[in-house]
Amino acid sequence: MKTNPLLRVMVFLTVGLLACSESSAQKLPCATAGENNAWLGIQTIRLWPEDAPQAKGKACEDVPTLTIFEPQPGQGNGSAVVVLPGGAYMGLAANLEGRQVADWFTVRGFRAFVVQYRLSSHGYLLPVPLLDARRAVQLVRARATDYHIDPNRIVIIGFSAGGHLAALASVQPVPGKADAEDPIERVSSRPDFLVLGYPWIGAISSDTSHLSYCKLFNVMDRCEELRLAYSPDLFVTKDTPPTFWYHTTEDVTVPVEQGLRFYEALVKAGVPAEGHIFAHGPHGTGMGAGDAALDQWPKLLETWLRAQGLIPAVKR
Repeated sequence: MKTNPLLRVMVFLTVGLLACSESSAQKLPCATAGENNAWLGIQTIRLWPEDAPQAKGKACEDVPTLTIFEPQPGQGNGSAVVVLPGGAYMGLAANLEGRQVADWFTVRGFRAFVVQYRLSSHGYLLPVPLLDARRAVQLVRARATDYHIDPNRIVIIGFSAGGHLAALASVQPVPGKADAEDPIERVSSRPDFLVLGYPWIGAISSDTSHLSYCKLFNVMDRCEELRLAYSPDLFVTKDTPPTFWYHTTEDVTVPVEQGLRFYEALVKAGVPAEGHIFAHGPHGTGMGAGDAALDQWPKLLETWLRAQGLIPAVKR
């Protein structure tokens, strides 16, 4: 029996539209502390055992978490990486800029920690995400023995909004309080190394010709106050961690000039810094998946990590 070609096309389009509708309706699930994925070498814990500071409720979006990815048994090199996915503080690119990043690092012997920080789209304006980022570094450092890592070999990596947050955590760390009741608060939140992928350094801006945090979250009346408080390039000092940065010229969501602003501040302060600007590639390329040249950036990162002593030479 012959089928009408037009009918086949209509059926195909209908199925496709239904699939798209179902996909767009799905809500990205939150990481939940205590889920048992130990057989995969994955574990999720809460950043605070009780309610997090300034928590608005007890739903998953109110509970910042840390998902821990283990290296292959016997292959750990003592280094750790704290991963901050981007998403314009409205969501989290948990796969592209979270899990895929963690997997890349664990293959190279790192223990990786992906942060589900609280979002401004859920009412958590800055500095709340910064509190979560700082706590993540403190928790990793305080439990260094448990995680078989060196407390002085902690990398923080962030992409887009996560890059803004990683940079902010690096230039505005809190020192440890030796007499704190909570042992996690006794150690510093300063990461030892910083890696940035197309960071949204100029997030806090009243200039709405590009993506603006102030416009997104209706705080234009406070924009200048927030800009002066939470623009990472304004707080760079000689104590800012050594930094690796990459961006693309074609990025129209976060102009490359924003990354350059931070890079120039690093150089001026005498901070060891390495930057790579690629001609092609849109915003949100993660660990690659773009132009053939851009796909080389993780190899450049690996070379830099080795130069910092974070990936020891293989013993033959």
